[in-house]
Amino acid sequence: MRLFLALELPPATADEIHAAIAPLRDADPGLAWVPAHKLHLTLKFLGDADESRVAGLASIVEKLVARHRPFELTLAGIGAFPNLRRPRVVWMGVEGESRLELLHHDVEVAAADLGYEVEGRPFRPHVTLARVREPLAADRARALARVARAVSYSATVFVDRFTLFDSAAGGSGAHYRRVHAATLGGR
Repeated sequence: MRLFLALELPPATADEIHAAIAPLRDADPGLAWVPAHKLHLTLKFLGDADESRVAGLASIVEKLVARHRPFELTLAGIGAFPNLRRPRVVWMGVEGESRLELLHHDVEVAAADLGYEVEGRPFRPHVTLARVREPLAADRARALARVARAVSYSATVFVDRFTLFDSAAGGSGAHYRRVHAATLGGR
C-alpha cells in the first residue's frame, strides 16, 4: 500500500476548480492533469506500508480528529513547485489558516511516533492540479505562467473530514481508495 493522509475537497468545489483551470489544461494538455474527483490537500505522504500499519494509522486519525474542530480554508491562486519558470507540480494555493498549521504539526508528530520520517521542508499547503513529467521548454513554461496569472478562482471550503488514502498505480494514473476517514471534532 502507498498511504497518505489528506483533507478531501467537497465534490462541488473540486468541480468548480476543474472548470476554472480549463484554460490551463488547454494551454498545455501534455501535463498530467489531476481529475476533479482526485483533488485533495495532502497533509502527509507516508509512502509504502503493509496492511499491518493501517490499524495504527487509523488510530492516529481518530485521536487527531478528536482534538481538532472543523475549520474553513480559502483556495486561490495558481503556482508551481519550484516555480512557474521550471514547473514540476502545478498547484492551487491554500491561504493561511492557523488551524491547518496546527493539524499538520500534530500529523507530523503522530506519524513520527509510529516511526515515519518527519518532513524536513516547511509545510506549503496546496492542491495539486498537474504534474510535469519532463521539463518544459521555456516557451511552454512562459505560456503556462501567462495563463496561470489569468485564472481567477477563489473559494472558501469547510473542512470537516480527515482521510487516510491508499494510492494504487494504474494504467490511467493513480487510483485513490479511502482506507479510513473520520470527522473533525468527533461530530
